[in-house]
Amino acid sequence: MKLARDTWLVFQRYFGIFIHNPAWVAVGVIQPALYLLLFAPLLKSIADVPGFPHGGAYNVFVPGLLIQLGLFGASGVGFGLISELRFGVIERLRVTPVSRLALLLGRALRDILTLLLQSLILVLVALPFGLSFRPLGILIALGLVALIGLMVTSISYALALWLKDENSFAPIVFTASLPLLLLSGVLLPMSLAPSWLRTISTLNPLSHAVSANREVFLGHLANANVYQGVAIMVVLAALAIWYAARAFSRAIA
Repeated sequence: MKLARDTWLVFQRYFGIFIHNPAWVAVGVIQPALYLLLFAPLLKSIADVPGFPHGGAYNVFVPGLLIQLGLFGASGVGFGLISELRFGVIERLRVTPVSRLALLLGRALRDILTLLLQSLILVLVALPFGLSFRPLGILIALGLVALIGLMVTSISYALALWLKDENSFAPIVFTASLPLLLLSGVLLPMSLAPSWLRTISTLNPLSHAVSANREVFLGHLANANVYQGVAIMVVLAALAIWYAARAFSRAIA
């Protein structure tokens, strides 16, 4: 009960900061929306190419964009924590009885809520272009985005506590994010890639999340790829929380 109460208190604080600057929701959705408007139409011309998944260009592309949103939308949250470290906010928390795990979970819940709002906006924007989905499917897709957000925010916060400097944090985060993005098949399905690249992509956990999300939007809710993608994200999110919680405990010991 104490953990739940502390998590809620921390969430309320950071949600209050968020609602005073809701423009971040729009800022976060601008990049994937530009991909949707300026890149997705190019896929229509190759939708009939052998290897391209069936279901239409937007039902293939938008699920990948949601995964991209979860990755990039959550990877930068450590910047805010570094700012708090600089201004002594984390140092002052040493004397409070709040749970160290709650300090992570409360922040992460705010970040996940932001991602879910951005994801819903992106899906709504894509509907006039021909995107289709089942109600249960969109819940599964949002669940995947939430799991990715939880995993990436936890890693981002742990990295921020370790580095304590934006000049070190930024290149590591964005350099690591790029190969994860390219090898996940977000922009183009990996079924179009040469065999050696497909083999490498299987080592990328986000590629399994993208495959799961595409199956969901294509209406294949019971497909094995869906179960596999969700299971991988659950395990990785749990490991990331454990690692980040230890980082918070050391930082506020």
